[in-house]
Amino acid sequence: MTLMIKEMHASDKPRERLLTYGPDKLNNQELLAIIINSGSRDESSLTLANRIIKDFKTIRDLRDITYQELTSLKGIGQVKAVSILAMVELAVRMHTHSLEEEVYIKSPEDVSLLLMEKLRYYQQEHFVVLYLSTKNMVIHQNTLFKGSLNTSIVHPREIYKEAVKRSAAAIICAHNHPSGDPTPSQEDIEVTKRLKECGELIGIDFLDHIIIGSGKYLSLKEMNYIN
Repeated sequence: MTLMIKEMHASDKPRERLLTYGPDKLNNQELLAIIINSGSRDESSLTLANRIIKDFKTIRDLRDITYQELTSLKGIGQVKAVSILAMVELAVRMHTHSLEEEVYIKSPEDVSLLLMEKLRYYQQEHFVVLYLSTKNMVIHQNTLFKGSLNTSIVHPREIYKEAVKRSAAAIICAHNHPSGDPTPSQEDIEVTKRLKECGELIGIDFLDHIIIGSGKYLSLKEMNYIN
């Protein structure tokens, strides 16, 4: 039995396959095995990676995994969990703009390009606020709320307090619909009108509210819910 395990481990060599054939030729399990780095006495890193991925519907679901969920898995300790979380976060950042770059918002499409890959795969709603300069350059981006969007969760005071702190001239809000359908709900519309009214009182322009779906988006301004 010991000999069989050693032979199995010797044949599981994703690092060597990557060097020989390139990373694009490896499957998800092999790539994750490299991140995990090592297995245990009872199973290889590839077997462990297979076991982790088997619990997900798609590889994209791995982006929502938590440290607690990872460390509850047999064979995943603190070091492996931290490595996986760092890999997931790096992948997300590679598919979104960095605010180290100057990003200007001229249209709803610009908001979509900035946030689509960040928001479209979340399994719960994330409410993001973009804080803009007088020239509509993004000076700050913040996820303020998570969960089903309603007027009791989205607090204008939290949104505009940050705007005042950042000396923002305007804001744009965005959130995702986990269903993939960006059609606004009645709650979406009510939240949008409330935030617009609060912005007018404070003197900070509320420019738009973008709803992100699965590769699609809608602008509540373009739908005439904002004057």
